[in-house]
Amino acid sequence: MKDRQGCLAGLLQLFLLDKLFDWLQKRFGFGKGCSGFGCGFILLIIFILIACGIFGNTDWLSFF
Repeated sequence: MKDRQGCLAGLLQLFLLDKLFDWLQKRFGFGKGCSGFGCGFILLIIFILIACGIFGNTDWLSFF
């Protein structure tokens, strides 16, 4: 059986991902270079992919 992280670790990763996403959006997001919308859209797609990976790799029924 594959060991998966618990819900607290998953929540921490989502929190850190959110803070990173906010910082990147302020710095490179919509309206800032890359033809105005391209960087923001690319960052959004990357954020969704990483968040899905965190959701799928976390055992939400265990604490740690």
